[in-house]
Amino acid sequence: MPSRRHAREPEVDPFYDMLFNMLIAFVFCFIVALLAMNPKALKTGDIPAKAEFIITVTWPDMNPNDIDTWVQDPGGNLVWFRAREAGLMHLDRDDRGLSNDSIVVNGHHVVNPLNQEVVTLRGIAAGEYTVNAHYYDAKDGQPVEVSVSIVKVNPRAEVVYYGQVTLARKGDEATAARFTVLPDGSVGQVSTLPKTLVQRQ
Repeated sequence: MPSRRHAREPEVDPFYDMLFNMLIAFVFCFIVALLAMNPKALKTGDIPAKAEFIITVTWPDMNPNDIDTWVQDPGGNLVWFRAREAGLMHLDRDDRGLSNDSIVVNGHHVVNPLNQEVVTLRGIAAGEYTVNAHYYDAKDGQPVEVSVSIVKVNPRAEVVYYGQVTLARKGDEATAARFTVLPDGSVGQVSTLPKTLVQRQ
C-alpha cells in the first residue's frame, strides 16, 4: 500500500494573530463610539443657538481706559459689571482696558490688545432695549470713541444697529442705541434718543 503523503501546513506567525486581534478590537471600539455619538450633532450646520441678539461694545486696541456697557431690557432689568446677569441678558466679561488684558507666561508679558464687551440676549422679551456706554475710569484722560453693534442672530445674522459715540471724559455716559423687539422677535424702531442708565453711587 503506497504511503500517503501529507502536505505540510505552513506555520502561523503569532505576531500576525496578535495584529489581527488588535484590528478587530479597534473596529469594535470604533463602531461602539459611532453608536454612542449624538446623531443630531452630526447634522451639518445644526448648532444650537446661544443667543437671540448680540450687543458688542468696542473701543480702540491698547486703549488703557475703562469703558463699561449698560443694557436695560423692557422690564427695567439692568446688566452691567456689577450685575452681569439680569432677565434674559448676560454680560460675558468686564473689560477694564489694559488693566485686565495681560498675563505672564513663562516670564513673558502677554497682552491682549482688544477692548471689547459683549452682552447676549438669550431670549425674546418684547419691548424697548437701551444700550449705553459709560466712561468708568480714565488712565490717560483722553476722549474715547466707542463703537457699538447690535446683531440679531436668529434665524440668520442681521445687523440691527452699528454706530459710534464719543465719551469725552471720565464719568460721561452716552446712549448708543435704543431698539424695540416685537413679539415675533423682529426689530421695530431704532433710535439714539438719550436715556440715563448709570446708577450714581
